[in-house]
Amino acid sequence: MHQYSQGKNHTQGHKAIPEGQFEEEHGRKGFFGPVSHLLKAKAPTRWTNIEGPLKPHLFDLVNMKHQPCAWHRLLYNEDVVIYSTWNETTDLSAKENKLSALRNVEGETLYFCHTGSGKILTEYGLLKFKTGSYINIPKSLQHTFIYEEKTQFLIIESKTGLYREPDRGMVGRNAFYDLAALGKPNLEDQDKFKKENNLSCLQILVRSNGATTAFSYDDCVYDTVSWKGDYFPFTLHVDDMMPMMSHRVHLPPSAHTTFAANGFVVCTFLPRLIETDADALKVPFFHQNIDYDEVLFYHAGNFFSRDNLHSNMISLHPAGFPHGPHPKAFAAQGTKTFTDEVAVMIDSVKPLKIDTGFEDVELKDYWKSWQKK
Repeated sequence: MHQYSQGKNHTQGHKAIPEGQFEEEHGRKGFFGPVSHLLKAKAPTRWTNIEGPLKPHLFDLVNMKHQPCAWHRLLYNEDVVIYSTWNETTDLSAKENKLSALRNVEGETLYFCHTGSGKILTEYGLLKFKTGSYINIPKSLQHTFIYEEKTQFLIIESKTGLYREPDRGMVGRNAFYDLAALGKPNLEDQDKFKKENNLSCLQILVRSNGATTAFSYDDCVYDTVSWKGDYFPFTLHVDDMMPMMSHRVHLPPSAHTTFAANGFVVCTFLPRLIETDADALKVPFFHQNIDYDEVLFYHAGNFFSRDNLHSNMISLHPAGFPHGPHPKAFAAQGTKTFTDEVAVMIDSVKPLKIDTGFEDVELKDYWKSWQKK
């Protein structure tokens, strides 16, 4: 559709916003579709009350009671399910260590390591992970975690298709992360690790159709001698991602897409320089992400666009909810030259449901946090 305008407009989104006015973006298809920028005399988040279900949500996983090794469902729909899990250190002090493997037939499993470190046995070889690692285990591939310390994962399960690389467009295939940075499985390292620790895996627990089935064997199920192909597990660490930046204008969240899937994307917000142009908006812009529910997992750092947040919180901003920086952050823009936050965002096309157990750790007054204090 032809672009049209009324009133006295600025010529570039997120720049040269007149003093005392606020820019709000109306965008479709998660910043890829038709878009308009409106200048308003007051912030669109100035509500005094909200009645009804279209509210923002904030949850504190620090207060959640986890059962060791259990996948605690947080948010879900037909395309994606988000879980949290805590795991204790794996004890390998016995003379013989018999372990179990997990095989998820229900979907693709993307783990994000919030805290902890360790190794993963797979049919394709040994993988290593640490705090800040994504671990991609494609559907129906068995794997066994060896935890070297207490570990917490955010798990993002794709129910309807593979994880794939995002469209990098004009910036090319090496942008954001280079495929050479992927941690690849190593059979030789795995064989050595198994022998050194006298490891044997004689059971596979299979997640399928809402139930778990146990398969038992007389000898170790990790017996691959060689493999080839482009279907295999891998890791990707936040330190190996190079955030897309523009020193002149604030880029939309879609510039930070890490993985794409059917019905949702996973983005990673990383430390970066803040825009240097004097007239550039230096905080996330007010917007309605009209077609997507937005989930943000706060992993580490200082979340400068929000107030009273800490690591291990999760926010949910449903589609059509107008949001943006809190008043304190908006007023303080320009005082920082660098953001040190690390966060994982999941944008979903279909509305997300909140698990009843997750509701127990919700901060019910989060919608009030945009009100000036």
